[in-house]
Amino acid sequence: MIPASEALQRLKEGNRRFVDGEATGVIAAGASRRGELVSGQTPFAIILGCSDSRVPAEIIFDQGLGELFVIRVAGNIVAPSQVGSIEFAAEQFGTRLVVVLGHSNCGAVSATVQELTRPSEVRSHNLHSIVDRIRPSVETLLETPLKSDPAALVKHAVRANVRLSVSHLQHGSRILEELIDDNRLAVVGAEYSLASGAVEFFDGAT
Repeated sequence: MIPASEALQRLKEGNRRFVDGEATGVIAAGASRRGELVSGQTPFAIILGCSDSRVPAEIIFDQGLGELFVIRVAGNIVAPSQVGSIEFAAEQFGTRLVVVLGHSNCGAVSATVQELTRPSEVRSHNLHSIVDRIRPSVETLLETPLKSDPAALVKHAVRANVRLSVSHLQHGSRILEELIDDNRLAVVGAEYSLASGAVEFFDGAT
């Protein structure tokens, strides 16, 4: 399996092709490629992203079948099932890179902001479970001047939520911690711009 630094570079190059309108991922999704994957897979990166229909990881990174192990959940939150899925991929396939991918104007983050500023009694218990995981990222920002600027608040909360998810993966799983300590796994954060199509990597990504 390729090292995390090389996997990250492949994602950056793929996103650059996507932004420039030169995507080629569809080529790696034909019948011959399907045949190659029947007996197994070796995804070079794990993507924990949002369920938002505008942020399909394979497309925005210009990757074909079998190249990304994608986990999607509203707000790119980290819950036990997501941790278990990442543990599985990292151990089973030897994948060296995890990217927590947030995006601009995230509806789950906006819903959390609304819940904290204008509590509602009509939200379902299931939606509350998502909001509660994003809540810590927003609460600290509500104690700053951002509280009076809703658009800026959501923008900063999106990044804070990504960083919180990255931290949860880095420190909330013995399996992942051991892989990270052994330099066999890297976890980085990133944000996708709905407007430009570009992905910006942060949290130490190079």
